Amino acid sequence: MKNRLIQHDNWATPKEVYDKLNEEFKFDFDPCPLDFKEDGTLIEWGKSNFVNPPYSRKLKEAFILKAFEESKKGKVCVMLLPVSTSTKIFHEIVLPNAEIRFWKGRINFLANGEQNDKYKSGQMDSMIIVFKQ
Repeated sequence: MKNRLIQHDNWATPKEVYDKLNEEFKFDFDPCPLDFKEDGTLIEWGKSNFVNPPYSRKLKEAFILKAFEESKKGKVCVMLLPVSTSTKIFHEIVLPNAEIRFWKGRINFLANGEQNDKYKSGQMDSMIIVFKQ
């Protein structure tokens, strides 16, 4: 199967955002880091997962569904997502099954994960969703 990860759809999480969440959840796996060569929706995840998926609709939804399935195995899946509360996946999967936290202010994502690269302010507000059993 062709790798579905699209390079221009990838923006790195700022260290301060990741560190704040990692302090609470102690992540041991990230299924979609910038330099990952595999499709993170097709592999087994860790016990505590940080997921900042590409934001294109199909990829984002694939990672949400995978995170939900992994949580049914007793794993914790913490996702950084754009706020989009009018979607079918939000109402059918996220709302009834996840803890939802809204991030205050817009997150400035890093292009290609490099400190020297340009930041891209999110066009939408962000939310943290936590799937856990």
